[in-house]
Amino acid sequence: MTDVVDADELLRRIQRGRDRAAEGERVWSERAQSLTATDPDGAREAVVRAWAYEAVRRVLEEIVSPGGSPMTAEGVKQIT
Repeated sequence: MTDVVDADELLRRIQRGRDRAAEGERVWSERAQSLTATDPDGAREAVVRAWAYEAVRRVLEEIVSPGGSPMTAEGVKQIT
């Protein structure tokens, strides 16, 4: 990447990436739900892809809005 961009353009690009990741997460989550009954292997793959998009979305969200609510997951203990 050789383009020089200012902070506003960089923020817009990060927000666009975050929005695309959110859309990908939504699409793959819906696909996983629709495949659960008919194609369990396909549903598992769709869930993993949704998780990947979720991870990207969360990282980009933290960049845009640092210090948001802490990540929690069922069965995972947050250490402070």
